[in-house]
Amino acid sequence: MAVGARCFSLVLLLLVTDGFISSHAQEADASEPWTSKSCKCDCDGVESPTEFSGIRSLVQGCIPECPYHRPYGFEAGSVNPEQITCFNQDQYTGWFSSWLPSKARLNSQGFGCAWLSKFQDNNQWLQIDLNEVMVVSGILSQGRCDADEWVTKYSVQYRSDEKLNWIYYKDQTGNNRVFYGNSDRSSSVQNLLRPAIIARYIRILPLGWHTRIALRLELLLCMNKCA
Repeated sequence: MAVGARCFSLVLLLLVTDGFISSHAQEADASEPWTSKSCKCDCDGVESPTEFSGIRSLVQGCIPECPYHRPYGFEAGSVNPEQITCFNQDQYTGWFSSWLPSKARLNSQGFGCAWLSKFQDNNQWLQIDLNEVMVVSGILSQGRCDADEWVTKYSVQYRSDEKLNWIYYKDQTGNNRVFYGNSDRSSSVQNLLRPAIIARYIRILPLGWHTRIALRLELLLCMNKCA
């Protein structure tokens, strides 16, 4: 009887301990950011999905498509002017000082409602410093609010550190992807990034435009959680 009682007590203790560990693990999972989860995704249609866990692995591997997005803060005004720059910005004087890259904010209105490039060529770019590495999942673009000027197509570059080379966002064939932009001054055009970009710095490079390079912008951040 004594041996049976001890065995029963041991089994009961193991069950209680296992339940506590499982409950604790579930609570930990609920508080962890999605980037710390381990899940599998199919990169570029390969048959063997790549497993990842955390930002470092995401940079080396891939991430799944993001079902949830949130705006980074261009329209809300939470993005500081110093975070948005452009090519040859020191030459934006006089009238152009009212159309600096920091004006490139979605749905901005009035005089100076967009970034207007002083130069109309394919050397121009608009750069965003996110201040830290983030998961960027989409881009919203608009033209100038008070004139028929907008970007019709663009490409995207990114990097996670200013010491690294810029990387072009590629399409499924391995070519630099061309994103199609606007066809009027007021509509916003959404381009989702599949897969999303893991980076701190983003560059928008206009490839085509109507009348003049003019841009209002919002970035989308990925809010996906790997189940």
